[in-house]
Amino acid sequence: MAEPTLQQVFGANASQTATTLTIAKADLASVGLTALASNTAESLMVGLLLKAAAYLKDSNQTTDPDIQVTIADSGFPQLVNRNSAQWRQITYNVNLQTPDTGFAIDPDNY
Repeated sequence: MAEPTLQQVFGANASQTATTLTIAKADLASVGLTALASNTAESLMVGLLLKAAAYLKDSNQTTDPDIQVTIADSGFPQLVNRNSAQWRQITYNVNLQTPDTGFAIDPDNY
């Protein structure tokens, strides 16, 4: 099989050039993002994480060995205390697999 496409991972309108990556906020609506001119960087990051996790999952990697990155909810939400308040913490595991040639993470290897 081939490497996952931009559209499979980031949505139907994802595209790239030599200098830009374009991901439509509308493509993140399926994971709960409301597209606004004022979306926070964190809300966009969470939208991207959830969108990518929907495709880059263990079950897809099982059938497509070209998937080298998997993202999964740890399944262990926690309540943590911060600034005298309780917060829900949800942990996601991001697994990066590449041939064993060293310990540095190089995005070009994925």
